[in-house]
Amino acid sequence: MPAARFLLLAISCLIAASCTGKESATLTRESAMVAPLIDPAKLATLGDRGANPRIQKSVAILWAAKQAGTDPAKVAADAVTRIGWSGTEKGKLTADALVRNLTIAERLGAVTPADIEAMKRGRAPTVRTGPYTGDIVSVDHIIPRAVVPELDNVIANLEFMPLKMNRSKNDKVGARQLDLARKLHDAGLLGEAGLQRVKAASVR
Repeated sequence: MPAARFLLLAISCLIAASCTGKESATLTRESAMVAPLIDPAKLATLGDRGANPRIQKSVAILWAAKQAGTDPAKVAADAVTRIGWSGTEKGKLTADALVRNLTIAERLGAVTPADIEAMKRGRAPTVRTGPYTGDIVSVDHIIPRAVVPELDNVIANLEFMPLKMNRSKNDKVGARQLDLARKLHDAGLLGEAGLQRVKAASVR
């Protein structure tokens, strides 16, 4: 191999290794920050809607990781591993919810520096695009609290939504809620009695 080509290859390998190392460091740092926010033992001690600011903080962390070139899904997956849920359905549901909320925040344009700073502090960002522009981003319970209070602080049941839209919702349970209830039940995040309440509400 010509010396010049060998040198270029060596430099490329060093750059790749450096980038991989930086991504790994970011992944470790960011997931270590998310893990305590989604720790089920801590969530179980919270009062009503106590997990809401934790979702906001987690999304801000995932956004920062993405800006640093790290896949937010990897950060979420590693955070789930840190709380002992790796390879479990409840871990997947939790990681998916974290990434989904980041996507929603992006679609609502709620990722300006001011919005990210607000979320870092556990506060609501602002909708910047679409018909709800100017509204704040609330944390909605996909399966209503009124139906299953035990899911109040379950991360997999929490989703960003413009506040006005959230307030206009009722406690109706549709196909999406029923499907999620079954998944949460199978994953061990929802008890049998809770699942039955969701089923009963879905046929009203």
